Amino acid sequence: MSTEQTIRWLESSGEERLARWRSAAGALSPARVVAADDRMNADTAFRLACEGTALLWHGDFHNARQLLDAMARRVDRKRPKPGTSAAQDFHLYRQAQSRRARILGMLLVPVAAGHVIPLRRAPDVRQACERAYGQSSEPYVVSLRELQGVMGAAEWHRKGVHVPALEESITPHYGVFSPVRGEYVDLVAEAPLPSRLEAFDIGTGTGVLAAVLARRGVQRVVATDFEARALACARENISRLGLSPVVDVRQADLFPAGRAPLIVCNPPWLPGRARTPLEHAVYDPGSRMLRGFVEGLPAHLAPGGEGWLIISDLAERLGLRAPEELPELFAEAGLRVVGRLETRPRHPRAHDRDDPLHAARSAEVTSLWRLAVDRDAG
Repeated sequence: MSTEQTIRWLESSGEERLARWRSAAGALSPARVVAADDRMNADTAFRLACEGTALLWHGDFHNARQLLDAMARRVDRKRPKPGTSAAQDFHLYRQAQSRRARILGMLLVPVAAGHVIPLRRAPDVRQACERAYGQSSEPYVVSLRELQGVMGAAEWHRKGVHVPALEESITPHYGVFSPVRGEYVDLVAEAPLPSRLEAFDIGTGTGVLAAVLARRGVQRVVATDFEARALACARENISRLGLSPVVDVRQADLFPAGRAPLIVCNPPWLPGRARTPLEHAVYDPGSRMLRGFVEGLPAHLAPGGEGWLIISDLAERLGLRAPEELPELFAEAGLRVVGRLETRPRHPRAHDRDDPLHAARSAEVTSLWRLAVDRDAG
């Protein structure tokens, strides 16, 4: 194991210990680690975490969760100050979120071989961890915050996310964005189909849009994604919904080979750097996926076909993308807009006046752009 994959610490006896570091979010192993237990108070834990010292917990598991909650309350006392523009508000918000994640990620728990937590009152996390990390035959250390995310994802997988357009549930995997914002799914369920012969679903994620298209009567859907977690998630959902004869899930960077009369894409809505694997569903560095979809659409659309781009205008409202950028991108690719469906967000954050980005979120509009090749272009 490399240095970045291990952590070292001293036990109270003075013995130096070594363990594998695990982070599905890609966080680097902490450079300084000290042993901690039920005697550690929240002020001391918070101070050490702010200084960059991680705490490897040896006490009661429930007490560790309470300590993490207490540390979170201390982090949240320092709210980002309002900026001079929406874009600055957003960048300050992201900085605050990054600081919060870094500090709370400093509380660590040991995990024995087979994904067993050797702490008092620890829950059984074997199935949840195996879903997120695969099988494990050696002990490791993970941040409690990430472990809570793994456990939460397992609960989402067990319960599923009800999708009204399907009248069934989708089960997201750890690290795959959950379709909890159903308004964009409803747009795909309502837009007039140009053809029922075939469709491509680009960046399928959980497979929810491919499933909606199949349930609407599209005879063949090719759903693509580049991430292994998303591919496994989509295949499981498509199989469970009984749609495997119709939906073919493939690994591809954007488009599969060939052409289709309908090509659908719901890219990440905000240009920016993703700091974790899950953030890749939210942030699109340099608008790579957005541009790749729009620019590649004419070469993959069948004659008379449509490309459906589902995207929010939150980036424009935050000053991260100019209002004229999308229309210019369509024109440069030789595309014309043949229709547009719009909807407003229904998620709680759109109505939370304490959210630093409330002004932008409350006015946000999600659109399904119906695009066709402009035969007169060029």
